[in-house]
Amino acid sequence: MPETRYLDIAAVLEEELADAAVGTRVASEAELSARFDVGRSAARAALQHLQRRNRIRRVKGVGSFVARRIDYRIGSDAAPSWSHTVRSAGGEPSSVTLSCALAPVPIGVAGHLGLEPGAPCHRLTRRSLVDGLPAAWGVEWVPPAVVPELGQALRVRNSLYEVLREAAGADPVRRWVRASADVVTEEVARHLDLDEVTLGWFIESGTVDAGTGRPLLVSERWIRADAMRVLFESGALAG
Repeated sequence: MPETRYLDIAAVLEEELADAAVGTRVASEAELSARFDVGRSAARAALQHLQRRNRIRRVKGVGSFVARRIDYRIGSDAAPSWSHTVRSAGGEPSSVTLSCALAPVPIGVAGHLGLEPGAPCHRLTRRSLVDGLPAAWGVEWVPPAVVPELGQALRVRNSLYEVLREAAGADPVRRWVRASADVVTEEVARHLDLDEVTLGWFIESGTVDAGTGRPLLVSERWIRADAMRVLFESGALAG
């Protein structure tokens, strides 16, 4: 079998999936191996090739799905909200709260929130999805004074951005943001259902109330690079 056989298989699949809906399941390695009469290694290489081209997303233990890569826009006029950002890019957002409890705030976070290191602070961990597929996971820190009953508020309103607006009466805006592309840890790969340790986006940001400057939130979020393209926009864009 030619070493490039996997490219032929990938080309056939890419053409077949061109008009398929996002989230459509793609044939497994075993199914491709039988269909094209090749070994599992060639079938795996074909799927990995499509994944590198962002045509499919592979979810560990679940399978491969038709994907689209949407823009995660960060700019002066962009709300610091997962739901708003994903929806404005044409995706369907959702989030799952994994934990919400008081924990000692780390030194690197405390200063941004106006707290003493080690002071009790809401530590929120969430996994976020786009079109039903895992796209982001991270930790968010919210001072107890901002929303005393954060866990309860999130059970009523799943959007943290909306909780800050409604329960805290705030107008949340980003004060600072830092982004880097880095290799995810095994823990992050597990939370994002990645089938291998690969590159991802790490986004850190601080959110304050636009009117008072009161610190509201520090977010530390990992984003699947095959799910989203991070865009920074500064100033007015020419029409």
